[in-house]
Parts: sequence; C-alpha cells; structure tokens
Amino acid sequence: MTFTSKSIALPTGVTLSYVEQGDPNGVPVILLHGVTDSWRSFELVLPYLPPRIHAFALSQRGHGDTDRPMTGYGFRDFAADVAAFMDTLQLHTAVVLGHSMGSGVAQRFALAYPERLSGVVLVGSFATLPTNPVVREFWDTVVSTLRDPIEPRLVREFQQSTLARPVPAAFFETVVNESLKVPARVWRATFTTFLQEDWAGELRKITAPTLIVWGDQDVFCPRGDQDLLVTAIADSRLRIYPNAGHAPHWEEPERFANEVITFIAWLAASSGRREPQSCWA
Repeated sequence: MTFTSKSIALPTGVTLSYVEQGDPNGVPVILLHGVTDSWRSFELVLPYLPPRIHAFALSQRGHGDTDRPMTGYGFRDFAADVAAFMDTLQLHTAVVLGHSMGSGVAQRFALAYPERLSGVVLVGSFATLPTNPVVREFWDTVVSTLRDPIEPRLVREFQQSTLARPVPAAFFETVVNESLKVPARVWRATFTTFLQEDWAGELRKITAPTLIVWGDQDVFCPRGDQDLLVTAIADSRLRIYPNAGHAPHWEEPERFANEVITFIAWLAASSGRREPQSCWA
C-alpha cells in the first residue's frame, strides 16, 4: 500500500507531516507514534482500517519530516500540537491512539482537552515514567551522552529491543531509517521529559472510554503499569497480547486493527453514554 504524506502549518509554530486515509465523514482517529518513530510506525496497521475510520497518522514535532524546534518537547507541547492539528482541520472530537511516547501524549491530551475526545487507545503504555528503571538506564548509558551523527547500530539495537517477534524486514529498515532522522538533541530532550514529567496522580481524571493494549513481553512498560492504568481510568479495559513486545501493533497489525475497529464500533453504538467496563465486548 502506497501512502502520500501531507504537511500542515500549525498555530503552535510547527509544520507537521502526516498521512490521511478513509472517508472524510468517518470517525476521526489520530495515531501518535513512539519516541524516534514517525507516522510510518502505523504502516502495517493502516491497510487493515476500513474507510469508515478517518485515520490521521502524525509525525510529531522533532520526528519524521516534521519540524524540529530547538525547544518544546514536553508532553504538554506534543498534546498542544494535537489540539492545534484538530483545530486546523476542524475536527471537533477524535479518538486519540498513542504508542509508547505517543500514549503519554494521549494521556496528557485526555487530561488537558477532555471535551475533544471520543475515546483513547493506549499501546505499550505506562502509568509513570520517572521511576521506570529501563528508561532511566537507557538515559544513563546511552541517551544522556548521545551526539550526532547517531550510529545506525545503536538505533537498530534500540528498535530491536522493542520486539519479541520478527516483523517484516523492509518495515524494520523503514523504522530504523526514520529513527536516524531524529537528531541527538531531540532524543535527549524527549528522554529528559520522560524522566521529569509525572501525572500518575491525575490518571483518575481521564473520563473517556479507554482501550489499553499491552504485549506481555514488553521490556519497557511492566504489567504493573497496565494494572495501575486500568484501575485509575474508570472506563477502561486491558487487552493483553501473549508473546508480543513493546509494539504489538507491529507484531500483530491485523489483530490490533480489528481491536481498534471493534472499540470504535462500540463507541459509536454507545454514543452519548459512558458504559462501565463490564459492558465491553
């Protein structure tokens, strides 16, 4: 499947790269990638999404072919870009789907702009980052001293560590090449954010229906975080993918797409209501 990327100038000062597919009258879904990735993180998923889902896969600031400002890599900055993107395209509400760093953006967006959400999907997500030992170790041993040009070997090892099972070789090369676009200062800025920003105490304020997807071989986000998320977010459900790693949408894209399709169908059927999680299919 061939994708054509677009760009849009946002009032936040960033010109953002994205791809769009689906019926303009369909359900808007905004897809947010993880750190050093880009909209191409969703290349394997997009072909499985039907036209009734109006999908927008974004490359967030500093990533892919989007602008790389010198500052502004906090989760609030990323969330403000999402709100500005929706404003510019006149999207009143949307389902916001985020993977890894993107899941943090989705959480922050849900707290700051609850009226703009019809649902949330968190993939390879966390309840708190500053105390995450894997993130802390990666910062201490790699990112804190990272300089340009970044070695392809390092990027390849980093992306490989997110996987529990093989993905198509061509896709993996795309992921590596997209990560190599990200300058060292953006790596450092985003990981600094990871270790400084914490809103675990606010998670209970998220009221939007939330689907949480987690691979049980995820070395970055532990099971305990998933339990905290599903406990704190009242209208949420956890889907566990056996033998999947930190990026289950890469390893099982068709299953993941079907999960999202089912969730969105449920949202449409229960529009205007907030069902308890026991009512989820």
